[in-house]
Parts: sequence; structure tokens; C-alpha cells
Amino acid sequence: MGTTASIRIDSGSPLKTIQGLFGKFLADEEVAGIFVPRHLPARGIVMPSLITDAGQLEAADPIAPSFPLNGARQIARLTRGELDGTLVAVLRPCEIRAFVELVKLNQGSLDNVLLVSVDCYGAFDNQNYRAYLETGGDMRPEQSDDFLRKAATGEIGERTNGLPGFARACMACEFPTAQAADLHIGLFGMDLGKELQLISGTPRGEGILNRLGVSEAAQSDRREQEIKRLTQKRTAYRDAMLEQTKARTDSPAKLAEYLAGCVNCYNCRVACPVCYCKECVFVTDVFDHKPWQFLGWAKQKGVLRMPTDTLFYHLTRMAHMSTACVGCGQCSNACPNDIPVMEIFRLAANRTQTAFGYQAGADPAEKPPLAVFKDREFPEVTGGLD
Repeated sequence: MGTTASIRIDSGSPLKTIQGLFGKFLADEEVAGIFVPRHLPARGIVMPSLITDAGQLEAADPIAPSFPLNGARQIARLTRGELDGTLVAVLRPCEIRAFVELVKLNQGSLDNVLLVSVDCYGAFDNQNYRAYLETGGDMRPEQSDDFLRKAATGEIGERTNGLPGFARACMACEFPTAQAADLHIGLFGMDLGKELQLISGTPRGEGILNRLGVSEAAQSDRREQEIKRLTQKRTAYRDAMLEQTKARTDSPAKLAEYLAGCVNCYNCRVACPVCYCKECVFVTDVFDHKPWQFLGWAKQKGVLRMPTDTLFYHLTRMAHMSTACVGCGQCSNACPNDIPVMEIFRLAANRTQTAFGYQAGADPAEKPPLAVFKDREFPEVTGGLD
């Protein structure tokens, strides 16, 4: 980590303080706009927005526990061409990691973007976010400060006190901060009535800190301790989740049962931030089967599960995406039949990334595993032969 600065909380509101910081970003002549979650006029709806007018920042809210989509692909689209200045992208850690993977796959660029990570306590999936709103937690911008303090003390997170729990993807996320961020907004371990911290992660982040003219401070030991505590807790949750998923999917019959509710809507593919193919083979003529083919397959066993190819679809996606999966959980979030897609993808990704010694989205300079050739790789498979 680089320089650390302490920012005094304005009027007891971390959110207003962060909004004020965003205003300073927009006042910087090098900044073209800010990409950040923002409350829409509809009650409770928070969606990513591209803001160029500082007057619109009063509804900006990177704290709200709403995570309707992973913004990585949006940032990839915004950085594929020339921009009149630098885009400030305020993202969750999993969104930054997904964007880094897209950059490695030539789908976006780091040249004209400042990646800002906000310490992430977690978020609800779409269903539980609506349930949270119904408990009286109406997520107007001014309510986010209360949510943040409750999340920091553990009052919100796990399913307790009649409140829904965070998404399982968040409970199992061992990366509460983003290693590749240019600038970190530090909330963990802070006295949220008094201060938060800004920590530069790259020379670009250092540059904007210098231009902001903020006072340098010592990095908080409490923040490091909280990161360590959360990482350990979530890693334990992840490991238990993966063991449970392995037990439920360790045979073809069990895997078919696990995915039995799939209706081939492909929502998981659309929601996945690192699934970037312009044309998916499953929506081409390859899988546009003819009526006589369906009847022939049905006659072979007397019955044919419809729609077809659901298991093949998920196996293909796992083979395709396992090195780049960041575990954001949007696949499960988008599933209309509540199939635990995230869990099976994390299981496959954990095995693949562990085998390659790779961590998706952690280091922009590290090449994807399948783009690197190594001599004598996986001798346990090749028998040590060249």
C-alpha cells in the first residue's frame, strides 16, 4: 500500500463524506466522470450510473447493500475507446477483480480509468434486498449510514433478528478489499462517526491523493485487523460451502439433480461479468435441434427431459469460465429457479485456480493461466513426459 490519508466525517455521515470526496474528484480537471451506484427515483432501487454533474452526487451511494449487477462489463465498455479524461470507477472488490480479468482478455483498458474500491461488508441478493426493504430498512441515501454501522457491528450480515442475511457469495468472499484498486476508501475498523481513510494502491491513486491535498496519516492497525478477521471468517464459510457443494455434485446423477431446475434461460450467462463472447454457441444453429431429433432421442429411452442440453450448458460454462470466475454471485442472483449456481461455479473455479496457482483479478500483470505455456506442467497428469 502507498500513502494513507485520514478524512474527517462530515456531520456524522460517512456517506455525505464520501459524496463530498466524489465532488472533489469531479472538480479535478483530469476527471471526465464518475461511475458509481446511485439511488433512482423508484423506491429502494440502486443502479450503477455515470455521473458528470456534481449536483447528481447527492443520490450516489456505494454503501447501499444492493448489488443488482456486476459493473465490470459496463466499465469495460466505457474504457474500450478514447475518453475525454479519466473515468473514476467506484466498484466493489469483486467488480474490480472481474474488470481486471476482462482487461486481460482485451475487453477493456486500465489506461483511462481510476479504480476506487470501497471496503465491502457485503450485500443482499435481489430477493433479500427487497425483503430487507420490507422490514423498514427503506434504503434512501440517508439510511445507508445506519446500515453501515450495523454491518460494522455485525447486527446485519448473517440471518438474525428477523433480517435476511447477505448473499451467500458475499458470505463466502475472502476478498473484502481489492488488491488491484488505485484508491481504497477504508471503512473497516474505523470510528465511522469520526473518520475514514483513503489509501493509494498505485501511482495513479497516489497522484489523485496529492491533487486532493489531503493530510497524510498512519494506516490504521484496526483496519488491517478487521480485514484479517473478515478474511478468516469468510474463508471458513467458503470452505464449508464448497465441501457441501462437492458432496451434492460428486457424481453425474447428483450433478443432474443439482441442476434439474434449469430452464435454459441463460440468465447466468448474461449476468456473469467475465462471460464476454459476442456469440454463445448455445444460441447458434448448433443447438437449434430439429423436431425429428427430439423424437429420436426420446425414443432411445422412452422419455426426454425438456428443455435439452441444460447439463451440457453448465459444464461448458464451467470449463470456459473457471479460470476467470471471481465469485461475485450474480449467476445465482439472476436465476429464476433459485439454483445455487454460484456454489458449483466457485467449486470448479477454486479447483482450477488452485491447480494453476492463480487468483482471478488479483494482479493485472499476471497472465491468465491458459495464455501461458510452461514446460513439464501437471506431471501428475502427463506422467512427467515432455
